[in-house]
Amino acid sequence: AWLIVFTAALSLTLDAQAQGGWTTLFDGKNINAFNKVGDANWTIADGVLQADKGMGGYLVTKQPYTDFEIRAEFWVDTPANSGIFIRCENPQMPGAEACYEVNIFDTRPDPAYGTGAIVNVAKVASPIKAGGKWNTYEIRAQGGHLTVTLNGMKTADANDTKHARGPFALQYGAGVVKFRKVEVRPL
Repeated sequence: AWLIVFTAALSLTLDAQAQGGWTTLFDGKNINAFNKVGDANWTIADGVLQADKGMGGYLVTKQPYTDFEIRAEFWVDTPANSGIFIRCENPQMPGAEACYEVNIFDTRPDPAYGTGAIVNVAKVASPIKAGGKWNTYEIRAQGGHLTVTLNGMKTADANDTKHARGPFALQYGAGVVKFRKVEVRPL
């Protein structure tokens, strides 16, 4: 049994090295790297992870991270409320108070913390609409320095030390939310 575990760990390490240190957490096939929290109806179809019903929910990584980069491809409809929560202190109750929330919310009443912002930490300079198309988030957290890049444009850059370590979470809040690729690279 230890040989199987060792072989699997070695395979993951070699895969990450071959991809420049990136580890794929969602590859279109399964959500084994995540724990489900809440009642969102996450499903996988045609290589895409999707939720469109429920009072809210998260897919929380099983592993915590300190300094890292995340690359995630997402699609939302216009009324969607989603986000990627990083360095969550309580993996059973992710939220804007227990994590940094990199928002995906085109119709947020206060657009300063809409799509591209880090809620209550870094406002987005000019509101960006992500609805109706595939987008790529690149999120970097190194020490207290946090940056968010959406489709190649830096949307948030902040220094904050409130949350130092923890798993990250994909959120379903409302509308239609899809992810098709999620990768992480420790720094």
